[in-house]
Amino acid sequence: MNRKRPRRISLDLLRGFRAAARHLSFTRAAQELFVTQSAISREIRTLEEQIGQPLFQRVHRALRLTQAGAELYRAADEALGQLDAVTDRLSGSSRIMTVMTTPALASLWLAPRLPQFNRLCPDIDVRIITSNDKPDLDRDQLDIAIRFVNAGDDAPDAEELITCESFPVCSPTLAREPKRPIHTPVDLAQHVRLDYESVRDGRRFSEWNFWFNAMGIRPVTPASTLGFPQFDQTIPAVIEGAGVAIGVLPHLNRQIQDGLLYVPFGRDAIARRGTFFIVLRQDPSRGDAVKGFVAWLRSEASRDRELMIASRKAKHPQGQRAQRSAPRSRTRQS
Repeated sequence: MNRKRPRRISLDLLRGFRAAARHLSFTRAAQELFVTQSAISREIRTLEEQIGQPLFQRVHRALRLTQAGAELYRAADEALGQLDAVTDRLSGSSRIMTVMTTPALASLWLAPRLPQFNRLCPDIDVRIITSNDKPDLDRDQLDIAIRFVNAGDDAPDAEELITCESFPVCSPTLAREPKRPIHTPVDLAQHVRLDYESVRDGRRFSEWNFWFNAMGIRPVTPASTLGFPQFDQTIPAVIEGAGVAIGVLPHLNRQIQDGLLYVPFGRDAIARRGTFFIVLRQDPSRGDAVKGFVAWLRSEASRDRELMIASRKAKHPQGQRAQRSAPRSRTRQS
């Protein structure tokens, strides 16, 4: 019986798609890969033809991943990141240290700080790969994993780095709208909910549902919902005043301190989400580089904690206090 062999997708097509999906822009993807925008467009079109369904859709002059696109992006980002890390090692690029963490922590917390590490340790090259799944340092040839563990799950035998907390955030402009106040969870019914799909170890996770449950608040149906495939793609929409999202610390420390984001329900509405741990692969040849990077991670985490403590002592205005449970007569269930 003759069976038609499935057509294998080119890695070049996946690399172009990966860059376009990360930036949600063909232009920025082309700049990253040093090709033309038309080349990226052709690659995406070819990839969509091979897969048999669209990967992007245009919404208000912006790109948005379809469900198929979001699924392919998660797989391509993880697979290509691991492939690059292994080929670097095999080709003798011993100066490259590979660090794995979640996509959100990588883009919002780690990446903006890496130039500082580069100035401190210019002889150490760092490669970041991202995944929400539990890392296997030996299999994936990782030097360091900044691993997230949900609250209540078994903790690894590793050093704690950062406590992760979640809470609603919006733009200061949205918080000041007089016709749509946002002082209690009930007020969420008047606003657009900005959401993103979190998949961890193959399981889908709702950040909004987690927050409602942790606060003991009956879920509130929003005016409408706008979804994104990644947390870091949600935050620019929040800053622009598009709606209310679940924010996370330490990821958004700088945006909150700089006044770009507002915490409408205050400190009482913060739920402990979990903990990030530093997990190391035993490799004596990389000892000094790993020790230097870990020491730098500790200093950055310590600086964040000091900023938060100072903010609380100064009673920095982060919004009104949240009610622990919304009045059921005014709350619509989702």
